[in-house]
Amino acid sequence: MFFLDARAARVTWTVLVFAAGLGLLYLLRTPILLFVFSLFFAYLIFPIVRVVERGLPRRGGRPLAIGVVYVLLLLALVGVGVGVGPRLSDEFRLLTEKAPQMAQQIASGQIITNVLQKRGWEAERVQQVEGAVRAHAGQIIGYVQGAVAAGLRWLAGAWVIVLVPVFAFFMLKDAEPAAAGIDALIEEPRHRELWRDIAEDVHLLLAKYVRALILLSLITFVVWSAVFFVAGVPYPVGLAAIAGVLELLPIVGPLTAGVIVVSVALFSGYAHPWLLVAFVLVWRGIQDYVSSPLVMGRGIELHPAVVIFGVIAGGEIGGPVGMFLSVPVLAALRVVWRRVRASRTGERPEKSSVPAA
Repeated sequence: MFFLDARAARVTWTVLVFAAGLGLLYLLRTPILLFVFSLFFAYLIFPIVRVVERGLPRRGGRPLAIGVVYVLLLLALVGVGVGVGPRLSDEFRLLTEKAPQMAQQIASGQIITNVLQKRGWEAERVQQVEGAVRAHAGQIIGYVQGAVAAGLRWLAGAWVIVLVPVFAFFMLKDAEPAAAGIDALIEEPRHRELWRDIAEDVHLLLAKYVRALILLSLITFVVWSAVFFVAGVPYPVGLAAIAGVLELLPIVGPLTAGVIVVSVALFSGYAHPWLLVAFVLVWRGIQDYVSSPLVMGRGIELHPAVVIFGVIAGGEIGGPVGMFLSVPVLAALRVVWRRVRASRTGERPEKSSVPAA
């Protein structure tokens, strides 16, 4: 085949099939992402569904329990919207209105000049810093505008998010029969056992990771809101909400949240911006070394360099969604690799060694 020996032909064919598979995944990225987010949502509410299911008659079963949980979630969202929604919408409206003025001050270096002059810096040093800011402000603002535009384009196509509860309903309803059907398709006992081990490990990984990530995001929102209210920071609920959402993005999200909070505080004339910088750094340490270990257990057992590479690669491939999915995907691939390697070498990993998330 193409003047190649049999081995080279097999390698070439494998590479072509792999490339075609990647291309197909890229073309189907929207329904695949819909499936992934539905899966994450199903993992998030599955414990509640199990609890409700135990208290219902057997006749209703799982579908009735899912319906009850959906109604409870809807009531909770309405309650939160009534309590926090008006203030949150007002703060976001004000931030949106002042965003062009803020960008102009950053580009001209005026915002830095005002802060340094209040701190008693000499005029010559202030001019040097202002010149440096002006030299790079265009690049920074261009990057930020590109990121915002990419986010808005993604939100414009995010209407399919309304289908997430629908797909999650069927996943929760038919999860056990689907797993049993896949299990029945595997005839080789050794391969069936490998499939069961991989499925169980990935199940534990995703369940813990999704619930822990949402809990850490909520903790960030509550703590930042309380601290900002007490400290008199402008737009406390809006900035805390931004920080809570960005907590879902590994590494890049918390860094971006800190930059946004400090920038808004500087623009609004907040008297103690350096205290905000200190709070952001201290909170990052608390999240990384206290909250995350308590919530996530032993962690995802990935090297920090691998996580950083995965986040960057995920961002290049899928933007914010790619960053969000990078860590669980890498952790799941690690689980699969460990199980396949153990199956080939005859080793048997202990259940306790499953990477917690």
